Amino acid sequence: MSGYVGILVSDPWLHNQFTQVELRSLKSHYMSMKRESGRLTLGDLASKMSRLKVVGENLTEQERASFIQDLYQNQDDEVDYEFFLKIYLKLQAHASARTGSTGAKNSSAFLKAATTTLLHTISESEKASYVAHINNYLSEDKFLKRYLPIDPSTNNLFDIAKDGVLLCKLINVAVPGTIDDRAINTKAVLNPWERNENHTLCLNSAKAIGCTVVNIGTQDFIEARRHLVLGLISQIIKIQLLADLNLKKTPQLVELVGDGKDVEELMSLPPEKILLRWMNFQLKKGGYNKTVTNFSSDIKDAEAYACLLKVLAPEHSNPSTLTVKDPLERAKLVLEHADKMGCKRYLTARDIVEGSPNLNLAFVAHIFQHRNGLSTQTKQISFLETMPDDAQVSREERAFRLWINSMGLSTYINNVFEDLRNGWILLETLDKVSPGIVNWKIANKPPIKMPFRKVENCNQVVKIGKQLKFSLVNIAGNDIVQGNKKLILAYLWQLMRYNILQLLKNLRFHSFGKEITDADILQWANNKVRGSGSQCHMISFKDKSLSNGTFFLELLSSVQPRVVNWSLVTKGVTDEEKKMNATYIISIARKLGCSIFLLPEDITEVNQKMILTLTASIMYWFLLKQGGDEKGWASSDSENSSQSEVVSNSTTDDSASESSADENGNM
Repeated sequence: MSGYVGILVSDPWLHNQFTQVELRSLKSHYMSMKRESGRLTLGDLASKMSRLKVVGENLTEQERASFIQDLYQNQDDEVDYEFFLKIYLKLQAHASARTGSTGAKNSSAFLKAATTTLLHTISESEKASYVAHINNYLSEDKFLKRYLPIDPSTNNLFDIAKDGVLLCKLINVAVPGTIDDRAINTKAVLNPWERNENHTLCLNSAKAIGCTVVNIGTQDFIEARRHLVLGLISQIIKIQLLADLNLKKTPQLVELVGDGKDVEELMSLPPEKILLRWMNFQLKKGGYNKTVTNFSSDIKDAEAYACLLKVLAPEHSNPSTLTVKDPLERAKLVLEHADKMGCKRYLTARDIVEGSPNLNLAFVAHIFQHRNGLSTQTKQISFLETMPDDAQVSREERAFRLWINSMGLSTYINNVFEDLRNGWILLETLDKVSPGIVNWKIANKPPIKMPFRKVENCNQVVKIGKQLKFSLVNIAGNDIVQGNKKLILAYLWQLMRYNILQLLKNLRFHSFGKEITDADILQWANNKVRGSGSQCHMISFKDKSLSNGTFFLELLSSVQPRVVNWSLVTKGVTDEEKKMNATYIISIARKLGCSIFLLPEDITEVNQKMILTLTASIMYWFLLKQGGDEKGWASSDSENSSQSEVVSNSTTDDSASESSADENGNM
């Protein structure tokens, strides 16, 4: 493992953007470039990066030079390895955007586009709309009200966002309770360390609510990269506006479908697809003959808006809206109608006729929130209530979905049970976790029309799982194609667990190729807590005493003493106190740099899988900061042996039993 020392990067976020193979390759290229002239400057990169894949193949030297010059003024600045990696990531994303490979055809392209295209110009209309949203929703915030309202005609938004507080608060508006306010640094003047903590907390929390933050780092906030900051704000606001577009929040949506099979299909759709279906459902009522398929070209003439608002609020309709010939005039009348309904605009008449997709989507989503025009049909609602709703399954599906999306794959997934059934995304995930393990020559790329091609992909998924020593007894690729929920969750759990164990193994210079086990993680955590003078102890990852949060607060304090404010910690006796501690734990871990996707309930209910990932993530962050080498991290062999027995009976064997099928084919 000694060769790893030279490629280790100190920034955890940056380290997580690459596999070890990629880091080694890029380090080799970097050293070669530097050797040629003795030093490497920004001005040298455009020509020297021609040999790099994607960046060299899809961008000309002139395009690379122009891109770098737009980002950095002083071309004589020397480039170190980590700076080189950041520039490479941004050029790679720019090249991908130029070639159309960023997933633009994906139904959730807006979630990726805002952060991966890296355009250097921003939409003033979008900025004004998002500023109005922030002014409205955060005007009463005790800390931010001194800075609000923000003037949309200026760039004050980006200056205020530099300390990270505004973005953290905005995330909590979008998904309440995501960030514990106690974990946000809110002094009038923050030092660089505190500011960086806020940015790290923001980015890890944004991932945890479904934002795509690949290629965004803390430095981008500090330097106020406008396109990146606005892109993230756009994603957060859209997640807020689309929050009600599901059957749990709005059960009346069953009115859009017929039988139970259609309901299941509706539940698997991404929110913007549900929004389009709702819009067309209402337009059909109004006699509109066209089908709206997007939030851009299909609504530029504003006719669909005029019909939609007439159906939803006929009392405010203006007869001339549909008869006027000028689309811009019609758009103005549409907005007047929306104002009378009490709907926030989010866009101008010009934005409608120019087909701004982000702002039109936001506008329609707000109309839905304000008046959806759906009835409460008792028969359909009662049918929905009979459908199985396993909270544990729902939470695990959410965690695995967010984990996969955080990898920056080509496709954004909305539902693991539906979106993984063709096997392709699973193969991409496997290749990300273990580079080179997938045989792409026999893989079938979407769209896949023939069912047996999907089975071929999933058979390779199962084969690789067995190669990685997953427990997959009596399981075939067709089980994934059929959407077997329990199997898919069991496979993803083993894949996530394998990933974190491999990351830890790569950081352990003294492992000598020895596999890291659950017992090693348990032992490390207990040693850290005991070493800090605490009497807390974790027997296993399903130790019920963990529910009060005390052990993890002690663990976090042991790896970073200043991070826990003990005056804010509760005794963890009542359910409310336990939840407060759990929320605080998750926010502190993310603030340090841990990329985790669990919920407070996973701690209070002691979900052993999520408890393991939390512990392992803290361990990974700590060892990464230590350079991968911590003396005396392990105890005696006898202690290790006894803890191995405990853990093997709680985590490893449990995952095996859950992923195995019985003789009747049941899970």
